[in-house]
Amino acid sequence: MTNEERLDSLKKRLTPKMEAAVRAAMDSGRLPHSIMSTLSGPSLDSMAAGQPLEAVARKYSTVLSSLEAIVMLVGRPPLLIRNDMVVLEPLPDFPEETGSLIQGVQKWVPSVGRLEFRNYDMPWGGTGWVVAHQGNGTVVVTNRHVAKLVAKRKQDGSAVFMRSLAGARYGAAIDFGEEASSQSGDNSRTAELVHIEYLADDTSADIALLRIETADFTLPTPLELINDNDRLAKDDLVALIGYPAYDSRNDADAQARYFRDLYEVKRFAPGKILLPPENGILTYDCTSLGGNSGSPLIRLEDGKVVGLHFSGIYGKANTAVSAKTIAALLNGERPISVLMQAAREEAKDGSHPAEHFNNREGFSTQFLEGEVGAAVVSTPWPRLPQRLSEDLAKPSDNPPEPFELRYTHFGVKYSAILKLPLITAVNIDGGATVRIKRGVEKWFVDERIPRSIQLGESNFKDAEIDRGHMVRREDPNWGDAAEAQKANDDTFHYVNAAAQHSRLNQGKALWQGLENYILDSVRTHGFKACVFTGPILRGPDSEEEEIEIDGATVPVEFWKLVATLDSESKALHATAYVLSQGQLIRKLMEDRSRPEALEGMVLGAYRTFQVAITDLVKATGYDFSDYLGADPLTKNPLGQEAVGRGEPLVLPIEELPDIIL
Repeated sequence: MTNEERLDSLKKRLTPKMEAAVRAAMDSGRLPHSIMSTLSGPSLDSMAAGQPLEAVARKYSTVLSSLEAIVMLVGRPPLLIRNDMVVLEPLPDFPEETGSLIQGVQKWVPSVGRLEFRNYDMPWGGTGWVVAHQGNGTVVVTNRHVAKLVAKRKQDGSAVFMRSLAGARYGAAIDFGEEASSQSGDNSRTAELVHIEYLADDTSADIALLRIETADFTLPTPLELINDNDRLAKDDLVALIGYPAYDSRNDADAQARYFRDLYEVKRFAPGKILLPPENGILTYDCTSLGGNSGSPLIRLEDGKVVGLHFSGIYGKANTAVSAKTIAALLNGERPISVLMQAAREEAKDGSHPAEHFNNREGFSTQFLEGEVGAAVVSTPWPRLPQRLSEDLAKPSDNPPEPFELRYTHFGVKYSAILKLPLITAVNIDGGATVRIKRGVEKWFVDERIPRSIQLGESNFKDAEIDRGHMVRREDPNWGDAAEAQKANDDTFHYVNAAAQHSRLNQGKALWQGLENYILDSVRTHGFKACVFTGPILRGPDSEEEEIEIDGATVPVEFWKLVATLDSESKALHATAYVLSQGQLIRKLMEDRSRPEALEGMVLGAYRTFQVAITDLVKATGYDFSDYLGADPLTKNPLGQEAVGRGEPLVLPIEELPDIIL
């Protein structure tokens, strides 16, 4: 039976309006054949009894179950907007006066805009709208999950725009145009969002408030929020104003039919309240897609905002944050969690005089001992290239190892020019570990070298930049309780801290567990290890400069070398690793004219890679010659083949057992 024949069989049992709706849906392709094929048997009986076509389509929504937020396939058209006016279409499932109501509230259309991003890999991310003029600025509201693409909360509960991994600050703007008839490059109604008033945490309502301070045009009138005493009822007429975007996760054909292959432009989507609000949950059936995140849900009766759209489930309902919650935030109310964060105080920096470090022995190069009677295996410091060693800070206590700042079970060699630890070395005794709970962090200056060449709290004001332990806090914490506590405290000196981008921490799970995994491995011996760590700096011939933020050099990659004893031969055993987005790997391949570097290799999230120590030498310029013969990666037959072919030896580590020991 064809669709036309099905329609003929229904004519006697459908109202004229519903017959017209079915035909219009068929003609536009918004009622897919897959759903039309279900219009027989029980579904026809339901329609004959007066059940709306939308309800029948909703019953069979599993046909397009991947579609995220379209609640009904017909009867809820996402109307286009041109020149701030809604382009009306037939609305057979709405009261006759609906068109007039829409025309009466379209004056609020100019107050809604598309949230666009600066220095980010997505040009835009959702919808926002003017909610208030406050002081010298204008407040725009959107969803937390939209703003979090380019912003983050600080420890004190305030929010800031993040930085890219290259150091550029992200930003946001709101474009009140972007209609179907807008011309490419027209930014005449775009205003910069320069400040984040509020960014909800993940346990609070999905809201963000951003501020416009100046604009080259007259900013639109704020939308009005409904009064707390106003009541919404089932079937009240409402509408979403926003920017539905194409979503590749959805059924492409159905989405194209419904939106007529026109996305990312301003639309006005009428609908109805599904249920009266319960416990602040507001549900409705307006048509939306992902770009509608942050759209205002307005009441057609008067154009007042009843909620902030934040999610939808295909075939069921859309959901909004209530206007009451938005009003409370505008009035300065904040969740208790935010207030508690704001009250939190960080410990102020401290300083330790030279005599504080008396009897600190630093890193021992004679730490790895074999079985009883076996010789000690030496683990000397890797040597720095001359261009870096010339700038090392010289401690006032004249250590036996030149330039070593000696601490409990570890040492640091520190650049006076870069204000950065160039290499750290730590002795780890896994059999004598003492667990020390992390307390309030307090960082210290080491007065054995000038204060002026050390970092401090002023260098870490940026929310994206963390104090990154080079010698991780747990590694030197062994021996008796007092000794372990002293080692723990020693790691909180600024000379042991490298400025690290906060998103680097997202890839540190495997990196942090390397030492423990190697100590526990049956391939190594004695539960002891010596670990060297350092930043991967851009070389003197590099076209790119080091990233500097708030006066601190921010390395984008780090290396680590772990030395133990082989469990069988009791000889030196050493493996090397990098924490990287892939810059190092690409550079190694390019230097060796490997075409893979140009054939689609992309930089991804931070990951841990095992690398050949020979490649680590080329990447850093450091002299690791004492460890080259102890690398199992180059002893592996496939590793030897890679060396013979001139191919970098790089092993992505997805889980710790991937390591070649």
